[in-house]
Amino acid sequence: MSKVKALILTGFGLNCDNETALAFEMAGARAHRVHINTLISGEERLENYHILAFGGGFSWGDDHGAGVIQALKLKNNIGRDLLDFVAAGKLVIGICNGFQALVNLGLLPGLDADYTRRSVAITFNDCGNFRDQWVRLAADEKSPCVFTRGLETVDYPVRHGEGKVIADPAVIETLVANNQVVFRYAGADGNPADGAFPANPNGAVDDIAGICDPTGRVFGLMPHPEAYNHFTNHPDWPKAKEIAKRQGKTPGEDVVTGIRLFENGVSYIKENLGSAQK
Repeated sequence: MSKVKALILTGFGLNCDNETALAFEMAGARAHRVHINTLISGEERLENYHILAFGGGFSWGDDHGAGVIQALKLKNNIGRDLLDFVAAGKLVIGICNGFQALVNLGLLPGLDADYTRRSVAITFNDCGNFRDQWVRLAADEKSPCVFTRGLETVDYPVRHGEGKVIADPAVIETLVANNQVVFRYAGADGNPADGAFPANPNGAVDDIAGICDPTGRVFGLMPHPEAYNHFTNHPDWPKAKEIAKRQGKTPGEDVVTGIRLFENGVSYIKENLGSAQK
């Protein structure tokens, strides 16, 4: 097939589009940063892409709640296009503010194949302030999530003031039973944080850091995998460098887990859509 094309939304306070585009390029895709208004006007058409990325930032200054206005603007203008994109077997990823937009749109969690109903919310951190820190995440190996295949325990940074995932207990139970809870905040030992701060930086129910839809093709998470694109991004990189040297490796020769997440998405498109999508 022709090169995998990823569309990264920009505009109105989104500020992680360059990093997200870089991550997709490093993962082997052709990344296009597209302003939301350009998509709404029809100058760019969603159907011409394979992966849609809702990146991080503060869309519309998070007025009326994080991701709320972005979700309404997209739903009221290209809502049908978004549903058709998902129905076509393509991929959607939402990171931080993008995750907030996806749950407001109803694209997540997609229970009963309903991508219009809002059943999960992301609200203010329990600690009462903005958190900018690295977190450890434990992946559910049984999750259908396309992006996290082969990932077990990973470290990514968080940068948010509204990251607490909440929902009706019945919804949480369903997500857990369906293995839709993709990532949980974890302690240094890799076990779930059990709500303990700061391992769980926001008080998310059941330590939820990311969820997917039942197909595993729509995925949202609060931490920023695109911010871990080189081994020196990690705060413990000097230690990692020394370990690599002692193992006879060149520091940085291994692909970091941030880029591996994006590689999984690109590989999925190549393997499953092939020449059917150009």
